Amino acid sequence: MSASLRRDSTRVKQRWIVCAGHTTDDLYQGSVAALTPYFAAVHHLNYRATAGIILSATLFSSMSQPLFGHLSDRRSLPWLVPLGMGIGAFGVALAGLASSYILVCAAFALSGLGIAAYHPAASRIARVLSDGSQSVMGWFSLAGNLGFFAAPVFIPLVVGGLGLRSTPLLALPAAVMVPVSAKVLRRVVWHGGTTGLASTQRTNQWRSFSKLTVAIVARSVVTFGLSAFLVLYTEQRLSAGPATGELGLLVFFGTGAIGTIWGGRLARRHHRVAVIRVATLAAVPGLLLLVLAPGLLVFVGISVTGFTLYIPFALNLTLGQDYLPTRMGTASGVTVGLAVSVGGLAAPLLGLVADSSSLQIALACLVAMPVVAVIAMIGLREPPSLFAESIIRD
Repeated sequence: MSASLRRDSTRVKQRWIVCAGHTTDDLYQGSVAALTPYFAAVHHLNYRATAGIILSATLFSSMSQPLFGHLSDRRSLPWLVPLGMGIGAFGVALAGLASSYILVCAAFALSGLGIAAYHPAASRIARVLSDGSQSVMGWFSLAGNLGFFAAPVFIPLVVGGLGLRSTPLLALPAAVMVPVSAKVLRRVVWHGGTTGLASTQRTNQWRSFSKLTVAIVARSVVTFGLSAFLVLYTEQRLSAGPATGELGLLVFFGTGAIGTIWGGRLARRHHRVAVIRVATLAAVPGLLLLVLAPGLLVFVGISVTGFTLYIPFALNLTLGQDYLPTRMGTASGVTVGLAVSVGGLAAPLLGLVADSSSLQIALACLVAMPVVAVIAMIGLREPPSLFAESIIRD
C-alpha cells in the first residue's frame, strides 16, 4: 500500500473513532435527562430539585470548557479525549450509588467536568480531520446526537429493570471506547493554534463570535429545558407512564439527529448564517404545538422542535471556529461547551415556574427563546470557511 493510501486509510479510521467516541461521550451527557425521573421518584424530588440535577451536571462543564479549549489551542492534548470520556462515564456510574441528593449532584458534577474536558479537544480533532468538510463535521455532530438519542433507550433497559444501583453498568460503553480512543487518536497531532489552516494571517472576529454565542445560549435554554422536563411533561399531558415519557425524549433526540444531517446538507447550498436563522425561527411553531396541541399531536410538536433546533448544531461549531481561526479550541469550548451549558442554568428557573404554576406554562416560556436567538444574529456575515488538515505520525 502506498504512503498516500495508507495515510487516507488512517484518516478515515480516525474519523470513525472520533465519531464513535462522540456518541459514547454524549450518551453520558444525555443520560442525565434520562435518569432524572428515576432520581425524582426515589428521592421524592420536586421540579426545582429535579432541575438542580441538570444544573449540577452543567455548572462545572460550563465554567471549565473554555479553559480546556484554551489549553488545546496552546498544546496538543489528544489525551483529554479518552480522559474526559472516562470521567464523564465514571460520574454517571457513581450517581446511582449516592445515598443523598447532594451526593447525586456531586456525581453528576464530576461527569460534567469530564464532558467539559472531552468536547473542545474532540471538536478540534474532528475539524482537523475534516479537511474543511461540512459533511464530516455534520457526521461528527450527528454522532453526538446519537448518544443523546441512545440514552432514553439505554437507561430504561438497565436502570428500569435493575434499579438505580445498577448505574455502574452504564460505564461499559466507555470501558470499550476509552482505550480505543487513546490508542488511535494519539496519532493525531498539531502544533499551536494555526497549523493546518488555509491562512494563518486571518484575524479573529470576536464581535461576530459573541453574537453567535448569545444565539447559541438562547437555543440551548430550549434544548436543556426540554431535556430536563420533556419526560415528565409527556407523561402528564398523555396521562401515561414513564415509557411514554421516555418515548417523547427519544423522539426529540431522534428528530434532532435527522436535523443535524440536514443542517450539513443545507450548508452546502446556502450560507450557514441563513440556514441557522431560518431553522431557529422555524422552531417557534414546533414549540407552540408541543405546548398547546392536544393528545398525540404533542409528538408532532416534539418532532418539529427537535428537527429545527438541531439543524444549526454542527453549523454553530464550524461557524464559531471560522470566526476564531487561530483559536479553534477556544471556539469549540464556547460553542459546544460554555454557550450550550449556560442554557442548562435556566432549567432551575423553569422548575420554579413549574412548581408555582404548571409544567405546561414553564415550557411555554421557551417559545420566546428562538426569537431572541434570531435577534442576536442580526448583522452576522458568513466568514470564509476554515480549512484544516491533520498531521499524522507514520
